[in-house]
Order: sequence, then structure tokens, then C-alpha cells
Amino acid sequence: MSRAAKPSSARAARTARQRPDVDLSVAVQAAQAGDEQAFRLLFRDVQPRLLRYLRAIVADDAEDVAAEAWLQIARDMRSFSGDFDSFRGWAATIARHRALDHLRSSQRRPSSAVPVETLADRAAGEDTAEHALAAVSSDAAIALIASLPRDQAEAVLLRVVMGLDAETAGRVLGKRAGAVRTAAYRGLRRLARHFEETGASTALGVTRLGPAALKDMR
Repeated sequence: MSRAAKPSSARAARTARQRPDVDLSVAVQAAQAGDEQAFRLLFRDVQPRLLRYLRAIVADDAEDVAAEAWLQIARDMRSFSGDFDSFRGWAATIARHRALDHLRSSQRRPSSAVPVETLADRAAGEDTAEHALAAVSSDAAIALIASLPRDQAEAVLLRVVMGLDAETAGRVLGKRAGAVRTAAYRGLRRLARHFEETGASTALGVTRLGPAALKDMR
């Protein structure tokens, strides 16, 4: 294959850095070729989502489990095949396996690190630090999602937090895409009912659980 037909790893990483709005598949390609800058781009995009997903499974141990997952991702990067969307699904699969291994080894059930009610109260306060409010809102929403039945919680997290389509989320969970759509839809309906009853959606930083959001999950 000619050099013109396939961009070098450096050129791919430079393109991804200069145009963050474009598909990060070029960064995946560059990272597979050993470009550390490209791998950092992937890490910066995926890590925040991965941590929120893991917090719903292993609570306070999310960062440790994520670190183990990224070690495996880095080790197996050259063997990965696919675009950026597939990479996110692959990373989620590895992280989920590490989380389940962690739960088995610690012989405990996942739990929310902070009670939902406490987080909601904090989110409704008058803290003027925007980044702090964003962090609290995220933690509160994840804690609430974690209270859903396990299949619904994971479906919502993979589809809404990780941004995976139903087919990719299904591969992560070992389920059919239709089953993932149904679980995510039921989970969001349950959350919507909770917000209607408590009026907590604004405090938790959740603004998109109306009919349009539910339709997206079908």
C-alpha cells in the first residue's frame, strides 16, 4: 500500500488533535502503530465515560479497575481491529470484565459510594464552582442509575454514558441488541418516574429524559 493511501501514525494523530470533532478512528490507527500522543487522545476521550460506568459497578474502586483495564488495552492495542466506535465498545468490555473479576475477588456487591439523597442536596446548593457542580451532578446521576436493576443500569450506562449503539452494547453484555434497547428503555422510564415523583432531575443534572430520550432507546 502506498504512503498516500495510508496516513502515517504521526499524521493521523496530528489530524485528530487539530480536528477533535472528527471521528477518532484516525487516532485508533495511530495508537496501534505505537503513537503515544494518539493513545493519550483516546484515553482523554474514553476515560471519563469509563470511570462513570465503573463507578456504578465497583463504586470507590472505579479508578483502580480502570487502571487495570487500560493496562490491558495498551498491551492488546495492536491486536484490536475496528474504528473508534468499536474501540469504545472494546474498552468497555475489558473494563467490565475487570470490574466483575474485582467483585468476585472482593466477594461483595457493588454499592453507591455516597447516598443519592446526599448528592442531590449538594447539587442543589449554591456552590459557584462550575466544575464542582458538574462533578456532583454526574456522581448523583450515576448513583441513581446504579440503583436500577443490574441489566437496566448497565444498558443505560453503556448507551447513554459510554455512547454505544445497541449492537455494540449488546456485544459488551453478551446480549441481543433488542434486549439492550428494552433494558435501557425500561431503565430510563423508571428514572423518569422517579424524577416526576421527586422533582430531582434538575438537581441531579439530568435534563433529557423526556419522550425524545425514551424514543432514542427503542
